Amino acid sequence: MSPQDAQPAKACYFDGYVDKRRAVALIFGPALEIVENGVFIVAWPYADIRRIPSPGGLMRLRAVGAPRGAWLETDDARTQSEIARRCLLLAGEQPRVSRDASKRLVIALAATALFGAFLWGGVPRMAGVIAPLIPLEWEKKIGEGADAQVRATFSGETCAGPKGAAALKKFSQRLQEGAHLRLPATIEVISSKIPNAFALPGGKVYLLSGLLSKARSQDEVLGVLAHELGHLEHRDHLRRIIATGGTALLVGMIFGDVTGGGAMIVISRTLLYAAHSRETEAQADDFAAQTLARLGRPTRPMGELLLRITGKEKDDLLSVLNDHPMSEDRLAKLGAADKGAKSPPLLSDEEWKALQSICD
Repeated sequence: MSPQDAQPAKACYFDGYVDKRRAVALIFGPALEIVENGVFIVAWPYADIRRIPSPGGLMRLRAVGAPRGAWLETDDARTQSEIARRCLLLAGEQPRVSRDASKRLVIALAATALFGAFLWGGVPRMAGVIAPLIPLEWEKKIGEGADAQVRATFSGETCAGPKGAAALKKFSQRLQEGAHLRLPATIEVISSKIPNAFALPGGKVYLLSGLLSKARSQDEVLGVLAHELGHLEHRDHLRRIIATGGTALLVGMIFGDVTGGGAMIVISRTLLYAAHSRETEAQADDFAAQTLARLGRPTRPMGELLLRITGKEKDDLLSVLNDHPMSEDRLAKLGAADKGAKSPPLLSDEEWKALQSICD
């Protein structure tokens, strides 16, 4: 933990709504948290933070997707250094070009990918090539658009019991510290009897309470969430959406229709009903195993939970079986990667119980 983590950094913040300078503290967690007088205001994902012109010695920043006119500024050298270390896209994802030129570049790249898709067997086979070309901003818009569709599938609401929410925040922060993600994730619990956990492009992860109720230890849930973060890190959801939606969906994405009704139906159905490939699942397992090893926690419990559920609830349409078919071979591989518990659990017994009852 850096000195900045221990002692919040000072900065000035303009929210984009009121022309007023606000003295705030910056907390370097999974995202850059902006706090005023101990009250949380907003969190900016590190991948969204960009530098904007400012006088000498002053660092001024904005965030992609933040209100127009919202920015941060700081003249503290240590804070500036910490920001530069964590925010790897301060100058943007591409060399600085005009907005129109940037758009033409994206379209040209996508058109090239489309041409290659037709030559080499169609869009599904080219999904792995096309997905990395999708800008982060588009990926987040796809996730935001699918969010409403996904929520409509479940009757339950977001669970936010105070003690459980605090435990979830701690659980999420510790997990992401070990995952080293390119894009911070937001994990939330939804009330549902269905035992599942899944993610949307752009960083949203859903943990259904049915999975919490069936877990016998926090390590089982930790492993499943680490696995989901692996899918996010590898952009597997984008690949699956492109492969399923085909040319029509890709053309819509190229020309800005990433949240249209037709596109969202395809995207939501793909995220909820289509399974990942064995290779993709294995890669997410490897990512989870590496993350858990950094945290000093075992890998086998994740496999045991998935196998326990998929072995007993094969008729449950939206169970974990659909997204994560668990085999004895996968369980054996996770067991072989298990380095045991070398560090204390992420949560205390009391915090774990609070997390399990977050929906009560």
